[in-house]
Parts: sequence; structure tokens; C-alpha cells
Amino acid sequence: MEPATVLRTDPPVGAAPGPVLAVVGWSGSGKTTLLEHLVAGLSGAGLRVNIVKHSHHDIELEPPRKDSARLRLAGAAEVMIASPYRIAIMRELRAAPEPPLAELLARLSPADLTLIEGYKWEALPKLEVHRPALDKPALYLDDATIVAVVSDVARPTALRDGVAWLDLNDVGAVLEWVRKWLAANPQVLVGDVVKD
Repeated sequence: MEPATVLRTDPPVGAAPGPVLAVVGWSGSGKTTLLEHLVAGLSGAGLRVNIVKHSHHDIELEPPRKDSARLRLAGAAEVMIASPYRIAIMRELRAAPEPPLAELLARLSPADLTLIEGYKWEALPKLEVHRPALDKPALYLDDATIVAVVSDVARPTALRDGVAWLDLNDVGAVLEWVRKWLAANPQVLVGDVVKD
């Protein structure tokens, strides 16, 4: 009798995902474009990067006529779609409250860095994308968890100590700042739990 084959999988759900850095800013500020560059640069350097993106809109990942959507609409609590290319899990909240960020992070596989788009209200390290031309207030003025600002204007003279000011048009410098931040912050507190 042959021994059972053990399939190698990602670490179990609930394992610490690793360091977390949120990218925040008003709509139209360039968060997603910046994240694309950061993910490409970090993953290109061999790092595993996760993303959690918050949306205020309904999320539809598949056309309503597809089997997975039909099963979800029939009442399934969660539907997992698996293929040789990717895996997706859709959970219907059905009027339940949105899960806290810490719960969502616990579902991810560990990574060298998990970047969060949105979740301005969470108490975790943040990089703000700030464009004064949008005529929206800067978040760093009232949020002590913002550790860096990426902007298309010059550094203000009254910037709080410990906040880095980075040029939005120099993505290489922003990427280098993220690498240095990651090296200096291997643990990040999320939901009162240290994530190694």
C-alpha cells in the first residue's frame, strides 16, 4: 500500500498575515495607482504581498447567470470558486454587520506585507495619499496613525514629527520608504493582537 500523498498548502487560515500598512486618502487621490506600483515593486523583489481593499459599494464578482452566483443567491453562506488559476471566497453578509478588519486579516495567508486600501478609521499605520487639488482636508492633521504622506505638493513646514513626506511623482522613493518601514516594523498591532 502506498503512503498517502500530503498536499502542500498555504499556512492555515487564522495565522498571522504579517506586517500591515494601510494606504488611505480621498477618492481620486491615486491610492490604487500607487498600490499597483508598490505591489509590482515589492513582489518583483521576491516579497509576498497581500491586499485588502475596502469598498462602500456592493461587490459582484461573477455574472448572475454563473453557477457560483446562482448558488450564492440560492442561500449559500459562502461560495468558494477554485480553478488552476485562482481561488475566491464570497460570503453573503445577509444584513449581518461587516466583519472587523482583524477578522478579515486572519483569513489571509501570511505575507511579507499586507497593504490595506481604505479603512481610514482603523488604528493602524497608514500612508496617506494627499492631493490638495481635490479640495479635501488632509487626514494626517487629525490622525496620529499616519506615518507618511505621499503628495504632489511640497512638505509643509508644520509637519508633525515622525511623519515622512514623500513625492507622489517619485514612486521609487515611495517604494524605498516602504521597504525601510517594513524593515523597521516587523510587527504591527491590529485589533489588539500583535501580528508577526
